Amino acid sequence: MALIPSQVLRVAILLSYLSTLCSYRALDIPAHQTYGGSWKFLTFINLVIQTVFFGISVLTDLSSLLTQGSDDLEQQRQLRKLISLRDWLMAVLAFPVGVLVVTMFWALYLYDRELVYPKILDNFIPQWINHGMHTTVLPFILIEMRTTHHHYPNRTTGQAAVSFFSTGYILWICWVHHVTGMWVYPLLDHLPSFPKLFVFVSSVGVINVLYLMGETLNGYIWDKSRYIEEKPLDKNKVD
Repeated sequence: MALIPSQVLRVAILLSYLSTLCSYRALDIPAHQTYGGSWKFLTFINLVIQTVFFGISVLTDLSSLLTQGSDDLEQQRQLRKLISLRDWLMAVLAFPVGVLVVTMFWALYLYDRELVYPKILDNFIPQWINHGMHTTVLPFILIEMRTTHHHYPNRTTGQAAVSFFSTGYILWICWVHHVTGMWVYPLLDHLPSFPKLFVFVSSVGVINVLYLMGETLNGYIWDKSRYIEEKPLDKNKVD
């Protein structure tokens, strides 16, 4: 039996994301005033994705609690739709984008922080907000995967969706460069055209690998032959 109910964990994580999101938006950062604002940064987009995902997860828990024992078929149908939306967001956005942001940020930061998070940003962004955007995302999403069984969509459909998202973001930052003459990430300023294209194509491949990793991890954790003998941590979410 879990020490802390999964529903309580999700509420705590949601409050953490809301605090980070609101605090970040309140900062007086020059980049907020330029074309695209915060929406040109994948870190901020991911922060919104995680907040929305955990918001829907908490709403699903509340709906499940309110409809427990109810014979209303319409309520049950609406709950199933909410669960399906939650699971889709987890599979296509929350896990692959969240893991990508954390791993890529810290890999580049350790190599040369000026390529991804220039030191001057320390004057604007407190360390706790930085970790809220770039560190705690990973343990939070792993906790969610461990406590709740998520149904992944058809693999072709799921990978098409995650590829669409990543391609859309690449086109978006290219458009920002077209309008402003500046790349969102300093790393891209140091790359010639062909290596830059290679980075873009590779990023689509990497996020697809992360999608498959999430699907595999979810299947491993919730393999019926492994958890059939023990009580699920979130029995309302497991078939």
